[in-house]
Amino acid sequence: MNLLKSLARKKKYLLWLVVLVAGGIALKMTLLAPPTVKVVGIEKRDLTAQVYGNGTVEAKVMVGVSSKITGRIVELYADQGDQVKRGQLLAKLENDDFRHQEQQSEAGLSRSAATLSVEQATLQKAKSNLILAEKNAQRFKTLSEKNLVSKLEAEQYDTACQVAREEVARSQAAVEAVKMEQQVGRAGVGFARSKVADTLIYAPQDGVIITRDLEKGATVSPGMAIFTLADPRTVWVKANVDESLLKGVAVGKKAMITLRSAQGEQLPGQVARLGHQSDRVTEELEVDVAFSEPLKNFHLGEQADVYIIAGMKTAVPSLPSASLVSKDKKRGVWLVKNWKLTFKEVTAGITDRRNFSEIVAGLDGSERIAMAPLPEMAKFREGMKVRVTP
Repeated sequence: MNLLKSLARKKKYLLWLVVLVAGGIALKMTLLAPPTVKVVGIEKRDLTAQVYGNGTVEAKVMVGVSSKITGRIVELYADQGDQVKRGQLLAKLENDDFRHQEQQSEAGLSRSAATLSVEQATLQKAKSNLILAEKNAQRFKTLSEKNLVSKLEAEQYDTACQVAREEVARSQAAVEAVKMEQQVGRAGVGFARSKVADTLIYAPQDGVIITRDLEKGATVSPGMAIFTLADPRTVWVKANVDESLLKGVAVGKKAMITLRSAQGEQLPGQVARLGHQSDRVTEELEVDVAFSEPLKNFHLGEQADVYIIAGMKTAVPSLPSASLVSKDKKRGVWLVKNWKLTFKEVTAGITDRRNFSEIVAGLDGSERIAMAPLPEMAKFREGMKVRVTP
C-alpha cells in the first residue's frame, strides 16, 4: 500500500517536471526565441529615380471675358464646357441707345457734307465775282488816270474789288469750318459705331468655357466677367514636392501624371516650371508639370499625382529599400554572420519606385543582408542571434 502511494507521488512530481520542461521549451521557442529574418543579397537592376509630388490640375492662362461698357445681356451664345474659337460671338448686350446715337451721328455727318457742297459753291461764286471786280477796278483806274471817268467812280470799283476779296476769304473760312465739322462728325460716327460694336462680346482666344458667370437679363459693367475662359494648351499640374527630394528635378525632366478621375492611367508630361520660394511650413516647393498632349477633358482643381523621372541607371548593384536602416545617424544594413547580426554602413544612391535602392559603396556583393518587418528591424541590436527562414 505504501509502495503504491510512493509511486503515485513520484508520478505526480514527474508530471510537474515534464510540464515545466515543456513550458521552458515552449517559452524558448516563442518569447525567448531569436527573431526570424529573411536573407537577401545584392543584385544588379535597372533603376529609375522618381520624385513624387501631389497637386491639382490648373490652367496657366485663365481669361475673364468681360464687357467694355455697361449694358444688359440680351443673348448668350456659349455655355460652360463649350470649346470656342478666337473671334467667336459669345454674348450680345442691349444696343438700342447706341444704334440711335450711331444714326444721329451719321445724319449729322451727311448734313455736314451737304453744307460743305453749299459753301464750296459759294466760294466758287465769290472767286468768280472777285475776278470780275478786279478787272473792273483796273479798267476804271486806267480811265481815271486819263480823266475819262471821275476819280470817285474809280474808287467805287476799287472798293467793290476789296469787298469781293473779303467775300472769297469768308467763303474759304466757311469751307474750312465745315471740313472741321466733318472731322468731328466722322469721329462721332466712329465713336458711336465702336459703342455698338462693344455690345457684341467675342472670344479673345481659343479655349474652353470654364464658367458662365452671368445669365441673360443681367446687367454687366466694365471689367465684370461674363465667362471665364481657359486655354487647354496651358493646363498643367501644380504639384508640391518635398525639398529633400528635389535633387535631379529640373525643367524639361519627363514625368508621369495620374489623375484622380483616371486611376491607373498614366499620362506623359514634363517639368515646365520650378518655383523659387518654398512653403516655410510644409517645406515643399511648387513644381509645374505640363501634359505632353493637351487634355481634351479636364477639371480644374482635380487632384493629381506626379512622378518626375529624376535619373535613370542600368545594371547597378541594388537591394530592396526595406533592408536599409538608420543607426546612429548612419545609413546601413544588418549583415547575418554565424547567425548573428552585424551593422554595416553603406552609401545609397537612387531609389526606384519599385522600392529598390542603389548601393554605391560599402558592400562587395557577397554579404547576406537581413530583412524583416519594420517593427522587428527596429529591435535589432549588434550581435543579436537570428534565425534565417529557408
